[in-house]
Amino acid sequence: MAHKRDREATRARLLECSRLRFARDGYDGTSVRDVAGDVGVDPALVFRYFGSKSGLFTEAMAGSSAPVVLPDGPVEELPAKLLRQLVFEDWSEYAGEHPLIAMLRSSGHEDTKDRLRQQVCEGYLDVLSQLADGNEDKNLRTELFAAWLLGIGILRTAVGTPTLTKATEEELLPHLAAVAEALFGRPVPTE
Repeated sequence: MAHKRDREATRARLLECSRLRFARDGYDGTSVRDVAGDVGVDPALVFRYFGSKSGLFTEAMAGSSAPVVLPDGPVEELPAKLLRQLVFEDWSEYAGEHPLIAMLRSSGHEDTKDRLRQQVCEGYLDVLSQLADGNEDKNLRTELFAAWLLGIGILRTAVGTPTLTKATEEELLPHLAAVAEALFGRPVPTE
């Protein structure tokens, strides 16, 4: 029975280390040898548990869809909550970045691109589009807002621009309200 616990602990540690590596270095920048080295096991063990680097990636990043669930509450509160979730929450299991931003580093990997598209389109965009007044270019305005939010997250964590990295949530909220009102055609609460 102790052997099984060791196997499960090793497997869990491989997933944890690979999740950090994939988030930080992307799919192409992460090797099975590096992940195995982080855990102190032979790379063959990674192949035995996950079948391939792609299998490891898929399983390690599968959990990334869990935190991408939309925050609870009225749709009008979604912009401010998404800003908090995408930009200010600490996602230490994904090298400190929101899983969507971490997954962008591997967006050249077809499975990741499909997963990102599905999460963004079926999750965020479908709900955010409810905020947009009228039907004319509603989807375009919704995607522009999502791109703006995601861009903030990328500049803040992946690029590390100095002013945005130091900005507080309270400093960004008035700008969020202005952009949301301009794109959605109605005031959006920021509290």
